[in-house]
Amino acid sequence: MFILGIETSCDDTAAAVIEAKGGSKNPSFSVLANVSYSQVAIHKKYGGIVPNLASRAHLQKIFPTIKGALSAAKTKLDDIDLIAVTRGPGLMPSLLIGVNAARALAYKFRKPIFGVNHIEGHIYSNWLKPIREFSILNFQFSKKNLFPALILVVSGGHTELILMRDYGKYKIIGQTLDDAAGECFDKTARLLGLGFPGGPHIAAEAAKFSISNFQFPIKLPRPMINSKDYNFSFSGLKTAVLYSYNDLIRKYSPKEIRPAMAAEIQNAIVDVLITKTIKAAKDLNPKTVMIAGGVSANKMLREKMTEKIGLYNIPLIIPELIYSTDNAAMIAAAGYFSAIGGSAYGEDYLKKKETWKKIEADANLNL
Repeated sequence: MFILGIETSCDDTAAAVIEAKGGSKNPSFSVLANVSYSQVAIHKKYGGIVPNLASRAHLQKIFPTIKGALSAAKTKLDDIDLIAVTRGPGLMPSLLIGVNAARALAYKFRKPIFGVNHIEGHIYSNWLKPIREFSILNFQFSKKNLFPALILVVSGGHTELILMRDYGKYKIIGQTLDDAAGECFDKTARLLGLGFPGGPHIAAEAAKFSISNFQFPIKLPRPMINSKDYNFSFSGLKTAVLYSYNDLIRKYSPKEIRPAMAAEIQNAIVDVLITKTIKAAKDLNPKTVMIAGGVSANKMLREKMTEKIGLYNIPLIIPELIYSTDNAAMIAAAGYFSAIGGSAYGEDYLKKKETWKKIEADANLNL
């Protein structure tokens, strides 16, 4: 099955073509093209995403991006068996561009179409040539060995712990009560005068930190790290950074403070994410643990999660960096599982006509 994936949930205009086969028992994917247009240059001066500007950029880039993906994959729309598009959650002005483009193509070329949950797409990024940091030798990547899977989804808009019992069967066992981890990275980076998006800039600044060149101890809170549930909270950490940074710049220059502050911000966020994931893994005894979402690209999170999960002899699955952030290949993969009956909310559109009428954007779509 050749699948065209389209992703416009936020500020990346993305299209991909994948070849999928193997059914649900032994699925395999070949990514033939994965094209993305980033809007970082547009939004960085505002320190965050401006929805109307994002929508306008999507409108300008959506069809050139789709054409680019088809060209790179050496395919035409006539060759495509299925169109998969992100229908939510996300920014409504952005979602509408992708959904309407996908519906137009499905109508014109009479192709089946699936609306994909963006979070489900991130989950299935782990099926696209994952980096498998297995603590168990000779582990086989198959359905019977994967589920139940504990998945930490962590991005700019979402921080959730999900128990996945089978393809399309999810239970959210923990989530942020306020800010997402990625949002905390963005906002604290802005407080420190760093760039957007915040995660990479915080990590780069933290890499400069050395105890020898800044002796003042900075200790930030780890909100809800010891709570009995699996929920998260990062709003208080953001506030603590604001007050701590304002106090320190009265005594030190920003250049002196930023590396130490960035290092502690990163440590605090990663500590909470790992502690909650380990707690859930110990309580629920999953067969595998996975990470997904844009913040899964964070080097410290990957390294520490690999170390900690390895102590419990549980296989850890991490997507390649190229599939960690928003991309259309993961949306195409999620569309495949929807088509073969592994969707939590989809119908069997492959047996219906004029399926372009069925897909609607939903900014608050639940998993």
